[in-house]
Amino acid sequence: MEKSTRLARELDTREKTERPKHWMPPQLLPDPNPEPGYAFRWIRIASLGKDDATNISGKLREGWEPVKASDHPEIRMFGSSGNARFPDSVEVGGLLLCKTPVEFTEQRNSYYRNQAEAQMQSVDNTYMRENDPRMPMFKERKSTVTFGKGT
Repeated sequence: MEKSTRLARELDTREKTERPKHWMPPQLLPDPNPEPGYAFRWIRIASLGKDDATNISGKLREGWEPVKASDHPEIRMFGSSGNARFPDSVEVGGLLLCKTPVEFTEQRNSYYRNQAEAQMQSVDNTYMRENDPRMPMFKERKSTVTFGKGT
């Protein structure tokens, strides 16, 4: 009888044909590598095939600037159109990747938080103006828990 030249099944490996360990759904929009001191955001430049000049011009005036594709090679571009309004930028499906200093985003958040607080204060003042002590519209409700002595 001939001696077999085959390896034992335990020694045979399938590393090259092994499947990935965990499947995850693909991200719709890729995340850029973070840059210290900058915040990133995807801004709409087109919707349903029509340019949205109002939105992008407002965001550019607000301090957002387009991110150069050469600065973020980790974002792979597929099927970029030749008629892009921002040629060296990262554009995906009518969205443009932009960045701004973190200070700007903090100032914007503070501005809108103050606006919301002023509106709530105005609503409260208008509501409480109608209040009459004989028939209060708002009554602080408190509940207390007492423990009985038992019978």
